[in-house]
Amino acid sequence: MKIAYVFSSTTSQKILNTMIIPQLEKGTHGVDVAGMFFFMDNTFFLLDGTEMGDRLRQIQEMNGMLLMACDQCAIERGIEEKLIPGAQIGCFPQLYAALGGVGVDQVITL
Repeated sequence: MKIAYVFSSTTSQKILNTMIIPQLEKGTHGVDVAGMFFFMDNTFFLLDGTEMGDRLRQIQEMNGMLLMACDQCAIERGIEEKLIPGAQIGCFPQLYAALGGVGVDQVITL
């Protein structure tokens, strides 16, 4: 099964940092993650030079998943040029285009 995550809530950091990332690093997550999309302050998760950003970059390098920050959210926070290598910024049209051909079975919003 292929899934995509949308991180929009304030509890996303705990879920991502203590559950999803460790499972992806160990290969025990149980599904293929095709992409992750980050809203509001969650865009800071993709900030270059942070522990979470570095871990997400390493996972992306292993499995090729899409990492995308909401363009307006990243710009509002002044980080659009400070994201980890490989991360993109965009809105729903770019997200749909990027994930459209990979066969996502389910989108989970946290």
